[in-house]
Amino acid sequence: MSNELEKDKEYLEPIPVHAVMAKLFAHLSKEVVERFGDEGREAIREGVRKFGEERGKGIAKRAELAGQTNEIENYLSNYDMGKSDHFECKSIYKENELELTYTKCLIGEQFLKDGMEEYGMIYCKNIDPALARGFNPDVEVKHNKFLIKDGICQFCFKMKDSIADK
Repeated sequence: MSNELEKDKEYLEPIPVHAVMAKLFAHLSKEVVERFGDEGREAIREGVRKFGEERGKGIAKRAELAGQTNEIENYLSNYDMGKSDHFECKSIYKENELELTYTKCLIGEQFLKDGMEEYGMIYCKNIDPALARGFNPDVEVKHNKFLIKDGICQFCFKMKDSIADK
């Protein structure tokens, strides 16, 4: 009984907005994919791309208004989501490169908790590359790991010129 009471306490706490948005995304995506198959999945991907690019342009505008360029080193300091205890990230800056490793991400954790990994991966695979393109069309993102599959999320922002140089 005490285990059941402990679980019920979860309902007494406010739900963080990131968790609500992850739930909304997963349920909408699931419905669209179940009704429209691959065409629906592609529509969801395209929606994430457009959403991410719009946000990325906003991040670039924040940098511009702060008198900064839209170079990789100015990305995190102008990011549009405020700091939160729901995310833990280690960032490593190198020349023309930013490596990010998330050990905690409420969005990915919510997809896992709800058994919505398939739909969460649509978001996770597409959002950061789209954010980068919107921020600076010469920035590309390569994911190495995803929290949903690997327990951590790890990806790297690189300038296209530095990719060509290697």
